[in-house]
Amino acid sequence: MTWQPFYVGDGTPRDVDLGDPPPWRSFPRQALHQQFQPPSGLVRAVNAALVLRRPLLVTGAAGSGKSTVIEQVSTELKLGEVLRWHITSRSTLAEALYRYDALGRIHAQRLAGPDSSDDIAPFLQLGPLGTALLPTERPRALLIDEIDKSDLDLPSDLLDVLERGEFEIPELTRYARDVVDVREWGSDARSPVERGRVQCDQFPFIVMTSNGERDFPPAFLRRCIRFTMPQPTTEALRRVVEAHLGIGIDPDRSRVVDTLIETFVGRVAAGESLAIDQLLNAVHLLTGGSMPVGDNKQEVVDLVLRELSHA
Repeated sequence: MTWQPFYVGDGTPRDVDLGDPPPWRSFPRQALHQQFQPPSGLVRAVNAALVLRRPLLVTGAAGSGKSTVIEQVSTELKLGEVLRWHITSRSTLAEALYRYDALGRIHAQRLAGPDSSDDIAPFLQLGPLGTALLPTERPRALLIDEIDKSDLDLPSDLLDVLERGEFEIPELTRYARDVVDVREWGSDARSPVERGRVQCDQFPFIVMTSNGERDFPPAFLRRCIRFTMPQPTTEALRRVVEAHLGIGIDPDRSRVVDTLIETFVGRVAAGESLAIDQLLNAVHLLTGGSMPVGDNKQEVVDLVLRELSHA
């Protein structure tokens, strides 16, 4: 039997039912707070960060669930929609606090003429960190994803803001109006900013993720609660697979899943770089309605569970 459920490769048009996607590939994207299985020790680290009002720095391999924990915490504690700041080598503290479109404002003034009123509000937007620091009754949840991808100075640049919980928008400190309604990150909501200063009432719950690719300054680390994701165990991965896919009813499929998990754990223990979502992909493919068999089965496993440290 050849495993060809959809694409055949003969160029002939045909009507094909692609079926339902995996739960983690359904759009609009659904939060996985109910499926996430926190490893031992992570719950204690989260609670320590909440009590101390300190950021939580979670280190671990790609796909180990580092960024999912904040969705679960935000849902359980009713902290609202998670704000997200995805870090690259070009990320700066300024863009995380607020964005100001100076050229857009100049262009609008020229079009409107010299007698028009000057309103700065349409050209300002708070960034994800800036929005998290707005005064609120409940703390906001902020994910700073892959902070180890940042410029070397960014962790140090964050220290003052994380310590004081406030920042200034210079364009508003010298603006004619004392109070300006500024658009928040990721929504059309607006919040008043008085005399250009944003000061939190409740320090946000911040999760910073790291793949462990670099070291951070001691001054930065001492302001964080740190947690390292443990190596996956067979029992833990069974719980993850069950939570995501509900596998375990059909004995034949259960045996397939057990074999996949044991192989995955063995490869990770041997030093290979693999992500848990790769395991979930393999389980989904090998336990679906048209499960490949024979040589096709091994080819699918090799395709999906390729080691991540090289192309």
